[in-house]
Amino acid sequence: MLRFSSLIRIRGINPYIRVEAMLARRLRENWRKPLPVLVRINGQPKNPWHINMMLAGDGSFYLYLHEVVRKASGTKVGDQVRVELWFDQAYIGGPSHALPSWFSVALEANARARMAWNDLAPSRKKDVLRYFLGLKSPEAKARNLRKIMDALFGKEVRFMGRTWSGGK
Repeated sequence: MLRFSSLIRIRGINPYIRVEAMLARRLRENWRKPLPVLVRINGQPKNPWHINMMLAGDGSFYLYLHEVVRKASGTKVGDQVRVELWFDQAYIGGPSHALPSWFSVALEANARARMAWNDLAPSRKKDVLRYFLGLKSPEAKARNLRKIMDALFGKEVRFMGRTWSGGK
């Protein structure tokens, strides 16, 4: 656990605490993406709250404070607070949705498409899988499978409201 004192500031409309690079490295060395943590402010809430700290660009992070945390701790912008942070051990990176079987079969049948899929950013995979989750009819699944496979083959194709080119 990491403990320190800090001032609650505001960025735009978002209350936050700046977690300096030196402190962030104590949670996870060389982390270069949103950092999943459990947080308590002034010992509240009783059960630590899950928040992803956001990169500030210089190795430090913004710990944006959710309303639940602020209300539980009775804090507001301008308050000096005691912060308790833990790396969220339950964190699992990558997409949270499973590959639909009809897409998984297509990827397994084609090494090139599978490699292109594996090279996609986790956020892009997550968006595609969430989109696939909403498809109901066999026709919609087949139509979208053709589009994603063309995209993964590097063809320029319009898919999910954007132009894919070079497999991305």
